[in-house]
Amino acid sequence: MRDARAATVPDLRLEPVTGDAMLEQWRYVHNVIVPPAAMDLDEVRERGGRYRLENAYLGDELVGCSTVRPPEGEEAVATVIARVLPRYRRRGIGNALYEKGLAHARVLGADVIETCVLAANEDGVRFAGARGFVEVERYVLPGANGLWIDLRLATSRR
Repeated sequence: MRDARAATVPDLRLEPVTGDAMLEQWRYVHNVIVPPAAMDLDEVRERGGRYRLENAYLGDELVGCSTVRPPEGEEAVATVIARVLPRYRRRGIGNALYEKGLAHARVLGADVIETCVLAANEDGVRFAGARGFVEVERYVLPGANGLWIDLRLATSRR
């Protein structure tokens, strides 16, 4: 079934990740977009137990994925991450993933929305900025070499 948010991109389907085949697809997109944080299937299974993971398809072709981390803390901060394979960018896919993730985070009670982007992913940094996210922190994960940027949506419910 097509999601209403995907209506502006013909043949786009956004599907919650279920089962190992879809987890493997999600893992593939994640690892292509953020190789410094590449995960194995067991790590993705664990993540899928804590977060909402979705895959994006144009027809039957995998084109992206998303993660929604539920709200935490006194500020009810949720994290929404949309990832689109490079050859499918600038077609509205990332926006559809983001909008659906944002709506889900709000249903879960999020007052504040954050995202994180690998700094080397210039498309991702621009995408976040165009949607009103502002940088709050830059860091390197322990034992890794990629620079990450945490961003917060400038407007919130508070």
